[in-house]
Amino acid sequence: MAPTLVDPHNITGLILAGGRGSRMGGLDKGLQTFSGTPLALHALGRLRAGGGVGPLAINANRHLTDFAAFGVPVWPDADATFAGPLAGFLAGLTRCQTPYLLTVPCDAPLFPLDLPQRLATALQHQSANLALAMAPEPDAQGQLHLRLQPVFCLMRTSLLPSLTHFLDQGGHKVQDWCTGHSPALVRFDEPNDHPQAFFNANTLTELHQLENHTA
Repeated sequence: MAPTLVDPHNITGLILAGGRGSRMGGLDKGLQTFSGTPLALHALGRLRAGGGVGPLAINANRHLTDFAAFGVPVWPDADATFAGPLAGFLAGLTRCQTPYLLTVPCDAPLFPLDLPQRLATALQHQSANLALAMAPEPDAQGQLHLRLQPVFCLMRTSLLPSLTHFLDQGGHKVQDWCTGHSPALVRFDEPNDHPQAFFNANTLTELHQLENHTA
């Protein structure tokens, strides 16, 4: 018998916008605009448009009032050390009230609209605890290779104790924690997949170049 697909209402979508923005000169990345819309708000719009999630929230550590104006809960990290994406995972797992949490970074404004459904399908079919995206990225010679995109992660909220233990033991790499759970891996290199769907803009120059390329 085929597994029952995850009900979108059981997935909380979390926008990761809690970084220092070091490569953007200290700017709060989630508040920088893409096509006239702040990146965090743009990401919320894509999750809503795809229809694959229920409740939405933002993980942010600065300008909380500005993020709250986007109309969803704002969940800061547990401390002010800017500990990276796993701290955002922890903030989400600690607060969300659904069986599943989906994380997407704020700085990849072209992520697929069907991301939640494809991750959820793989997670259920493989009876996995989490599912990760894989997408083509160019190497130093410009050749494309599939690489894990671990911050695009659908996870069961029952993984909270595992993540807490990993962080308490000094772990800090998203990929190390995720791959320790034998994740379902989902390829996003189909003919209809946008080649820059998972491109993350780390600088204002990259963000403007991406914006101009997609205009």
